[in-house]
Order: sequence, then C-alpha cells, then structure tokens
Amino acid sequence: MMNTKLRRTGLAAMALTVSFGMAACGSSDEESGSSSSSSSSSSPSESPSASETTEAASGEFGPACSAVPADGPGSFQGMSEAPVANAASANPVLSTLVTAVTEADLVDTLNSAQDITVFAPANDAFAAVPKADLDALLADKATLTKVLQYHVVPGKLAPEDLAGTHKTLQGGEVTVEGSGEEFTVGESDANVICGNVQTANATVYIIDGVLMPPAA
Repeated sequence: MMNTKLRRTGLAAMALTVSFGMAACGSSDEESGSSSSSSSSSSPSESPSASETTEAASGEFGPACSAVPADGPGSFQGMSEAPVANAASANPVLSTLVTAVTEADLVDTLNSAQDITVFAPANDAFAAVPKADLDALLADKATLTKVLQYHVVPGKLAPEDLAGTHKTLQGGEVTVEGSGEEFTVGESDANVICGNVQTANATVYIIDGVLMPPAA
C-alpha cells in the first residue's frame, strides 16, 4: 500500500518553481605585451588551472539549480570538495534526504563509495509523500535502506551517459529517459531538476520524486 502511494506521488513533487539562472564565468582579455623582444616560445597560451577545468566541466543544469547556495559548503563548489553524504548535508535542498540517509545508517557507506551516481530526491519530493507513509518508511530501517540504495548507481554518469537502464546498489534496475537537459527517472517519471552536480566521489542528479524499487 505504501509503495503504491509513493509511486503515485512521484510526479506530484514538481513544485520547485525557481528559475534557472546560472552565471557564466567570464574572462577578461589581458593587454598584449610590452615585451616585443621576447620570442614566441617564451609566452605560450596559458593552460587552465585544475580548478578552472573542473568548474568548466561541471555543467550543472536544471530549473532548481538556482536554489543551491551560491557559496559555502552547500554551494556547487563546496559540494565538489566533500563526499556525497556530507555534501548533501550542507545543501538545504536535500535536508529530508539527509535525514533518511542518517536513519538508514548509510552516511559512511555513501561517503566511502567510489564513483557513484545518486538520484537525490529534493525536499518537495518527500513532502509530496503522505506523512503517514513517509513516517512509516523512516521507521522501517530495512525498507528505507532498500529504497535509498535504489537511488544509487555505480559509476559517475555524465549527462550523455544517463539515458538507459542501470543496475542500482539495491540490486534492481532503474531506467532513465531523455537527453540534453531533460530527463525522467524510474517508473514514476521523476524529473531531473538540477543535474550533473559534482561531489568528491559522486555525480548527483536532484529529482522531484521518490523512487521505489520494484521488489520493495
């Protein structure tokens, strides 16, 4: 009964109406040289630093990305420097998920995992679940663990590799459909509302629904 209600509420969580407004990093042109006597080999094009490359390659997308703090531990930069459970705990968009992960004793498991992809339900996704059902899920550690593991896929999936069927840590398979910057996840067609968020050991796709494993 709880599973059916949870599946039906997957689409109801499309409540985040924040606009997508990521600021692009600009670079100013430097004045060309006062050293006309120096050889062309002495001033090659400067290679981007490691941090600049990471930032350029991150490419977060989705309408809910503007709800992520602009700076501090919960920002994109801050999250990229912490393992996934710690990164999520600093992000106010994911506070309910962090509560669930803590109740299931999965913090250390997720933090120590190597190269994973996490489909992370936003707070509104959990809010769409009837309170009695959510309370029952949080109180049932075995079921909660399976549900949360169903949101985790081995490997850090880039957006171009996201569509398809993937085996989860729970053991079941989850299917992602879409392309570009528009994806749905699982049978409930949860939408990716902020995708390709990097943490130290995971790629995170924030979604607007709670996924349920077929066998749960």
